[in-house]
Amino acid sequence: MELRSAEQSAGIAAGAFALNILKKSNCGRGICMEKWFITMKKADFNGIAEKYHISPIIARLIRNRDVVEDGEIDLYLNGTIADLYDGMLMKDMDRAVEILAEKIREEKPIRIIGDYDIDGVNATYILQEGLSALGAEVDTDIPDRIKDGYGLNRMLIDRAIEDGIDTIVTCDNGIAAAEEITYGKDNGLTVVVTDHHEVPYIEENDGKEYLLPMADAVVDPHRADCGYPFKGLCGAAVAYKLVEALFNVMQRDPEDVDYLMENVAIATVGDVMDLVGENRIFVKQGLEMLKRTKNQGLKALIECTGIDVERLSAYHIGFVLGPCINASGRLDTAKRALELLNAKTRREAVMLAEDLKALNDSRKEMTEKGVKEAVQMIESTPLKEDKILVVYLPDCHESIAGIIAGRIKERYYRPTFVLTRAEEGVKGSGRSIESYDMFAQMCRCRALFTRFGGHKMAAGLSLEEENVERFRKTINELADLTEEDLQMKVSIDMRLPFPYITEKLIRELEVLEPFGKGNPKPLFAERNLKVISPRIFGRNRNVLKCRLEDGNGNQMDAVYFGDVGECLRMMEQKKVMSFTYYPSVNEYMGRKTLQLTIVNYQ
Repeated sequence: MELRSAEQSAGIAAGAFALNILKKSNCGRGICMEKWFITMKKADFNGIAEKYHISPIIARLIRNRDVVEDGEIDLYLNGTIADLYDGMLMKDMDRAVEILAEKIREEKPIRIIGDYDIDGVNATYILQEGLSALGAEVDTDIPDRIKDGYGLNRMLIDRAIEDGIDTIVTCDNGIAAAEEITYGKDNGLTVVVTDHHEVPYIEENDGKEYLLPMADAVVDPHRADCGYPFKGLCGAAVAYKLVEALFNVMQRDPEDVDYLMENVAIATVGDVMDLVGENRIFVKQGLEMLKRTKNQGLKALIECTGIDVERLSAYHIGFVLGPCINASGRLDTAKRALELLNAKTRREAVMLAEDLKALNDSRKEMTEKGVKEAVQMIESTPLKEDKILVVYLPDCHESIAGIIAGRIKERYYRPTFVLTRAEEGVKGSGRSIESYDMFAQMCRCRALFTRFGGHKMAAGLSLEEENVERFRKTINELADLTEEDLQMKVSIDMRLPFPYITEKLIRELEVLEPFGKGNPKPLFAERNLKVISPRIFGRNRNVLKCRLEDGNGNQMDAVYFGDVGECLRMMEQKKVMSFTYYPSVNEYMGRKTLQLTIVNYQ
């Protein structure tokens, strides 16, 4: 194959593969339709490449992520802490800071009430560290997932009153706790809400009536009247903004709390926020801080999970560290995860880290069992005909309902709710697809719930057991999803012929990191590839390895980590196939080889 310039390659590659592939998929995701398409966004790739000293291929990949204007490109490539917005731009941030500064000066007891997931735990830690450093009399409380449920409730408020608390500060919760906050206020508490979830609302003929809690201050970028430029922050990031603003107002150097950005990074990735704008800066900077963290607990967790700290990435937060932190809130108490962050000695940190890893291993086993039960129920009942899957698993541990919902959603590519029997009634979690606003649809049948909250892609709910079937029918009747909405869309960045895959290109791709939701790892494609010597290996027989050869005889090593049995069957049957993939450098015993990781196949 004649090698041309990188820009010619980028242009030709996109045009040559510009087609849709509609595929019935059963490779690790159950039965769903896949629609492959090339992202054909236009720009002056040579001009962008020259201006920002990158290759035209990298310029195309950046444009494919809807980063268009010069300022956006510069921020994407070179954004630093200095580019973060002033937290005082958030509605009520001035009131929150004024209240807390006064409480600190008056030595009033303050209690931070967080949530039991990775975002809530890190938000709690950030507020605790920040307020303590300013001399506040502060302690924390995190609800028990089983006993207390999500967010504020009367038991937590009564506990604060009994303990003589003057002020409650919520983090990663509170926006949907209007009744509980009114109860707290009626009992003399000062309440400051910091949250990042959607504000509950009631639909009216002339629009939406938003139901803000009557707290002393409500800091949430999703408030309709909040002019903050970036709406996609997690709860820990909102908490960080509050601490930073408080340091400024109390004439302390806000750089003293820069180290807490590592906790913002963990929460941002762990809570699956879009890695764009400020979130990209938080995660990029936070990962570098995490590599040299002084936090004994995080150090111990990185070590006991076997992560090479120099190669620490967003992937490790999302799939290794994050699940361990979340496991404590799922199967024990999230206070254990907070204890890990607060550990002062290495011995204490190592013990807590090993406990969390063991809890997560147990959680994995429970999840596999729950997924198997859910699939069996769907396949053997009329549920499989529904566009919105509502699966009731009474005996499932309620803490893993959201994980199971996510796995079922991936398998069938349909919005999914998994419900389970709770101490009172039924609780559940939902996970959605891009074309379905889960929270908005739940608002339309809010009368069925005793409690609910969330956002477009995920939600939590409680309801009476007798309403389970009614909920399934109602949420499906309200759904206006088309068959196209229920096709998994595989967005390919460009065709990338084998001769262009070099170690230099793979190094260049690193400027696009961190990868995650909103900034996916680049996905390339090639078709009519001959499959050579496919085989399954690994201790758990969960890796497929082969060589792929193009029409000109160029070969590449490739691996696949999905449903390897189905993939092997297809390879042995078809011999010549199309693939999507991303390239990497595989290092083994000091030897480097280029390798493709297969993502989709047809």
